[in-house]
Amino acid sequence: MAAQLVARFPGGMLSLAFLLHIEQVYNSYGIAGLVLAATSIGQAIAGPLTTRWMGVWGMRPVIILTASICAVAVGTIALVEMPVVLYMVVGFIAGITNPPIQPAVRTIYPKMVNSQQLTPLFSLDASLQEIIWVVGPVVTTFVATQIGTTQAILVALVFLVLGTTWFVLSPEVSRVRIPRSRRRMGAVLLRPPVMLATAVGFLLVGACAAVEAGVVATFGHGDASAGIVLAIFSIGSLAGGLTFGHRPIDAWAIARRMAIVFVGLALASLILELWWISIALFVAGVGIAPALAAMFTITAASVKFSETAEAYGWIGTGQLIGAAIGSALAGFMIDAFLAPGAYWIAAAFAFVGVVVAAVFHKASPDLRGRDASPIPDTEPIDTLG
Repeated sequence: MAAQLVARFPGGMLSLAFLLHIEQVYNSYGIAGLVLAATSIGQAIAGPLTTRWMGVWGMRPVIILTASICAVAVGTIALVEMPVVLYMVVGFIAGITNPPIQPAVRTIYPKMVNSQQLTPLFSLDASLQEIIWVVGPVVTTFVATQIGTTQAILVALVFLVLGTTWFVLSPEVSRVRIPRSRRRMGAVLLRPPVMLATAVGFLLVGACAAVEAGVVATFGHGDASAGIVLAIFSIGSLAGGLTFGHRPIDAWAIARRMAIVFVGLALASLILELWWISIALFVAGVGIAPALAAMFTITAASVKFSETAEAYGWIGTGQLIGAAIGSALAGFMIDAFLAPGAYWIAAAFAFVGVVVAAVFHKASPDLRGRDASPIPDTEPIDTLG
């Protein structure tokens, strides 16, 4: 758990570090946005691609290869001043070689614990990842402003190298081998629970990205209030995951948990004062980690073990696309209606998430009293001692 958390820590650092660094080099947020877009496109493509490779070559070789190339690309952006096009190319390479730590660890979880412990473990994982989004941006901003943007990227690089090394040396990584999937790439996405988790994950993360833009627009880049509010947002998610994210999953679980998110985001748009937004976003946050835990659990329980990594890759890709679209729409609405427009977009994304989860609730299996482990493959699964 600790190893994968450290290995994923750059996820909360690199986007902001790239933004600050490229903006400083070219004095343009537009150019910085192009580099981030190229990186995000690479990450979106990598999701299902690298996860499927793990079933062919094994977790450890794929993670070592992708992390090595990613580290070189990240170091190049930090240390080499290049034309914009080359920054975009290197950013794309950094994105497409982002090591698939998250899908790997969520594939390992069902082999670490029994079926009764799986949902609480997913909830704990979803809760602890909030540490990445609370601490990562704070560390990046502090290093970038007090020392330099190059050093901010290099700090993230250190986390990438050390965390990935620690993770691949973990005995669980060597003991679990993913069987080669016999189905074509993308077929797992057609399973109703995976499609539901991907669609709702897209909407949930899109809502979060929109509200983050709204908070910044409300308080400004230089006001510490924005950081405080976003930290409270993440603390709400942590609290929700630890408090009731472990509860058994039924067909309506995702809809109920998304409803909590919607209510909080809708309330946040009513009064743009620090105290009110903090309370409203804490309420919204309470539903986030439990909703993610429910999505991960129904995915694990609905696919073959050989398909779990690819399934989580598709879900991750959906979340990345949601973040990009949520941020973009929030930006347009901020230009047109100031900060409230971003909260409207966030609430709209969450509301559609509730509707989708409710209308297609039958796609979510009722796991109360049932085994939430992946469906066994028809061939033996080798484990290494």
